Amino acid sequence: MNAQFISPIVQRLVPYVPGEQPKMANLVKLNTNENPYPPSPRVVAAIQQAAQHGLQLYPDPDGSTLRQAVARHFQLSAEQVFLGNGSDEVLAHAFFAFFQQGCPLLMPDISYSFYKVYCGLYSIAARTVPLREGLRLNVSDYAASDQAVAGVVVANPNAPTGIGLPLADIETLLQMHPNRVVLIDEAYVDFGGQTAMTLINRYPNLLVSHTLSKSRSLAGLRIGYACGQAHLIEALNRVKNSFNSYPLDRLALAGGVAAFEDHAHFEQTRQAVMGSREGLVLALEDLGFKVLPSQANFVFARHPDHEGAALADGLRAQGVLVRHFKQARIDQYLRISVGTPGQCDALVTALTKLVSPAA
Repeated sequence: MNAQFISPIVQRLVPYVPGEQPKMANLVKLNTNENPYPPSPRVVAAIQQAAQHGLQLYPDPDGSTLRQAVARHFQLSAEQVFLGNGSDEVLAHAFFAFFQQGCPLLMPDISYSFYKVYCGLYSIAARTVPLREGLRLNVSDYAASDQAVAGVVVANPNAPTGIGLPLADIETLLQMHPNRVVLIDEAYVDFGGQTAMTLINRYPNLLVSHTLSKSRSLAGLRIGYACGQAHLIEALNRVKNSFNSYPLDRLALAGGVAAFEDHAHFEQTRQAVMGSREGLVLALEDLGFKVLPSQANFVFARHPDHEGAALADGLRAQGVLVRHFKQARIDQYLRISVGTPGQCDALVTALTKLVSPAA
């Protein structure tokens, strides 16, 4: 990097590293928590129809039809819904809008690593709160005066552990910090967690972010949204319209609406993922793995007799990709996305060769 041309803050940035998207034949890809099932056929049809007309025109900057669809699903008003280009953009705007308070933002020490990246981008101090035994979050560790912290961000279920918090714990966080925004990132909540959407009308400091990448099988379409009371959404729109007034294109808006309209497909695929998760956990435990309880579309597992990095490399050599994090406290774990039954079987077969070579 030729530093003379680069802003000092950019020189200090440590960017987020996304999961690998390799181009390998016959790959069992279980490293980026994508849904193993395709989206609703109604989504594909809606995109095809949208592609036939109007692409020469800008999309609706407010995404009105999709905001209404989200609002109907959660029994909210459209004024309580914000849209973005994937939930990562939604989170980035939320960090900018709410957490530049001149004091640290509270977050778990083991969680979605993009949170620290946003703190670096916006010069927000991050105060990490260690997860307790079993990599569990204890909300009592987040007690602090509002004047001492910029807010709280928590993934629920947490990533990469998959462990979820009950709704009562979310309420405790909200009551602890009545004058700061508490951001609950619910990217994986549809796979068994408890959503905080039901608390929005009671707590003016609650912002809940979601994505269509996981439970709606639309990782390739890039649709994220956040819900909160109207004053929070107005602040997010001020940031969005100072950055990019058209974050979602016409195809994404059409596909997103169709995804919410096909509730039967949503239920069928998420139930299939949760069913496969149960079977995968049992199979991993039979191989000697210790698996954390998951309410997400992935599991977090370690083997007491085998190094995590070596297992990840051994799986890759067999054409199976999982995610390994070189981070203190979790460097022996593998994060394994839940695939189809066939993909899960292929994973277990490959792991059996690594941990039970005589089998």
